[in-house]
Amino acid sequence: MITLNQVVLRRGTKVLLDKASFTLQPGEHAALVGRNGAGKSTLFALMNGTLHEDAGEFSMPAHWRLAQVAQNMPDSDDSATEFVLAGDSHLLQLQHQLAQAEADGDGIAMGRLHAELADAGAYDARARAQALILGLGFQPEQLDRPVNSFSGGWRMRLQLARALMAPSDLLLLDEPTNHLDLDALIWLESWLTRYPGTLLVISHDREFLDATTQVTLHLEHQTITRYGGNYSFFEEQRALKLEQQQAAFARQQDKIAHLQSFIDRFKAKATKARQAQSRVKALERMERIAPVLAEADFSFSFKEPLVLPNPMLAVKNARMGYPGQDGSAATTILQDVNLSVRAGERIGILGANGQGKSTLIKSIVGDLPLISGEITLGKGLAIGYFAQQELDVLHEGSNPLEHFVRLARSYGANPPNPAREQDLRNFLGSFNFSGDMVAQPVGTMSGGEKARLVLAMLVWQRPGLLLLDEPTNHLDLATREALGMALNSFEGTLMLVSHDRALLRAVCDQFWLVSGGKVTDFDGDLEDYQQHVLQQQRELRSRTAQADKARSSAVAPAAQAPAPAAPSNREQRRLEAEKRQALAARTQPLKKQIKALEQNLARWQKEKAAVEAALGADSTPEQWASGGKKIKQLQESIDAAEEQWLALSEQLQALEQSVA
Repeated sequence: MITLNQVVLRRGTKVLLDKASFTLQPGEHAALVGRNGAGKSTLFALMNGTLHEDAGEFSMPAHWRLAQVAQNMPDSDDSATEFVLAGDSHLLQLQHQLAQAEADGDGIAMGRLHAELADAGAYDARARAQALILGLGFQPEQLDRPVNSFSGGWRMRLQLARALMAPSDLLLLDEPTNHLDLDALIWLESWLTRYPGTLLVISHDREFLDATTQVTLHLEHQTITRYGGNYSFFEEQRALKLEQQQAAFARQQDKIAHLQSFIDRFKAKATKARQAQSRVKALERMERIAPVLAEADFSFSFKEPLVLPNPMLAVKNARMGYPGQDGSAATTILQDVNLSVRAGERIGILGANGQGKSTLIKSIVGDLPLISGEITLGKGLAIGYFAQQELDVLHEGSNPLEHFVRLARSYGANPPNPAREQDLRNFLGSFNFSGDMVAQPVGTMSGGEKARLVLAMLVWQRPGLLLLDEPTNHLDLATREALGMALNSFEGTLMLVSHDRALLRAVCDQFWLVSGGKVTDFDGDLEDYQQHVLQQQRELRSRTAQADKARSSAVAPAAQAPAPAAPSNREQRRLEAEKRQALAARTQPLKKQIKALEQNLARWQKEKAAVEAALGADSTPEQWASGGKKIKQLQESIDAAEEQWLALSEQLQALEQSVA
């Protein structure tokens, strides 16, 4: 197990942990949460050996293998498959030893090493590596492309695949979803739920944490508190704890006031001096309860748009993509796009990376001219656009106030909001840019602060249509919550691309699917889309495995055996009947198991909903504790059953395909 006992940890002169203690059991999946700067990444550095505790005791089993995503940008000529395969360093070492034994003619060593390679999974390693790469969004034709031919975001996906490839007992993941789209995130979530080792993950995606962790470690005030549940459970329990702490603090303040009043009244009177002195000592002995300091919850809102035309826009027979260079033909990404967007609609745009989501958004906003067709915007429509690369467009040497002054001047005599310098300062203050931060160069700010500045600029412009392309990439949980609340009160039209399912679920009431060069309505919710993605990935892995098998088993035509004579019709019918009987005999037990699992799932989900409904504001701490424990047990049963159901369904599908 992993144990911290009264650990003190410093970074320079700053104390990040002060007498912190917790224990993680083998196989537990834990979320590490806390405000930016609380010390989450520093705790990772302690676990991977980069830092050592300044006091106290930290221990983990010496034989544990640790895996972590490398933060450097890889620049390698190796193919994507070979790069990820190299993540299994033990396997590479065995292969090198075997090569040396073969060169030396050492038959005993060769036999031993072949056995060890089999135990290490050498003979399906390539297939496992390619399954990781495909799951993270790559296409089969990219498996043999060199690493340095990919963009930065895709290289970081390869680094993640390489870390997952490494056999490990402890896996440390620091914001693993930052470079992923929703499709890849769904796959990663599914993979991590099956990971048998101990997992510690830092993430600002609450649904990802809820799905992949069953323990939450909260870093606050230089200490660590362990909660025996996922992130949602942690939030509920912490809210209850803060409520109880506030009540205890209020009671103690009343007691202190009463004691102090007695001391002030009677300390000068000889007859009461001894009693007054005893109360002074009582005050000194009293362990002060800290007040509940309300965290500076960040919130903002959109003003009513200046213009709300209806319809907002219409796209007719559009072909979207990238214009040709130097006389070359244009590259078409989307074709036959016909859509209409009305006032007040809230549209989530789904689809894997590379399918054309950003192309659609850029074409609507005008950053990409249409190859053909037309887009008609409503009269006077103002568009607010948050692009994935928007943070790079900010002027690194300018401060927030200078950005706003330039923005206000661009509107001339008719700005959408008051534009005096003091007005701009006040507006920036509402986005937590106050004091020295107003004059701080953007280049010295964190990614989250830059994203908050871009959001502030959008809000100030009072748009009627918001086009948001992955706005949460650099936002912490508090700011994501604030964005969701602001978007829910926004009176205009919203089009959102995001891998944050909590945000999509909270603010969107319809979805479009961008796939195969088309834009279509998606008839379903995010759960339906998750099943759609997992099914697509299973089919892709199956096709890739079949193609590899066909390549490896291909033989020259001259070496092929002559084809057998075709069976008669009667013989054919007999063979088909035997085939159906064999299939039924093999699939019937699986179908029974699947049906039993479905019945259990329905019962457990009903029980969980009943327990959750029974817990309310009037529940006692004991009821919350027992209810939370019951919810955790039921959720673990549901997760295990869903995983078993998925495995059995895939096994059933494989059987049916093999006999078909």
